[in-house]
Amino acid sequence: MKLAHYLSAVAVIFTAASGSSAFAAGNTSTATGASAAAVVAPLVLTHTAGSALAFGKFTVSGAAGTVGITAAGVQSVSGGVTSVTGGTPSADTFTVAGDGTRTYTITTTSGSVTSGANSLTFTTVPSAPTGALVAGAGSFTVGGTLSVPVTAVAGSYSGSYTATVTYN
Repeated sequence: MKLAHYLSAVAVIFTAASGSSAFAAGNTSTATGASAAAVVAPLVLTHTAGSALAFGKFTVSGAAGTVGITAAGVQSVSGGVTSVTGGTPSADTFTVAGDGTRTYTITTTSGSVTSGANSLTFTTVPSAPTGALVAGAGSFTVGGTLSVPVTAVAGSYSGSYTATVTYN
């Protein structure tokens, strides 16, 4: 009988040491947390068909110069560059689609135009550094400045650059 009483006491001690709920009541508490997620429409940047950063037609003599196109499409020339008729200078145009009324940052890279082995470089500037979607839609233009060396060779030049939009 002493052995049964001893085993019963050991069982009680073992149960207490093992964390039985009979001895742990009130030492734990559980609550449910809340969670949420919102997936927004991705930004989609589209180059407007037929649009281009067009520097127009010009000549160069005596000194290097530049041809500038504002984001509104207005041409200016400097140095030994002279604008000539027959070209249609214009800013480039892009559309943006995305989520509701979110804002976005606009960045553009430099580029170059080539004609055969000849190359001219240009810088770009968007019409604004940021934009805002209205009902999920937006747009912007891109102007730039073309560097024209005095040694520029006559020809029809074409090239590209990159525009990127990023949600703020």
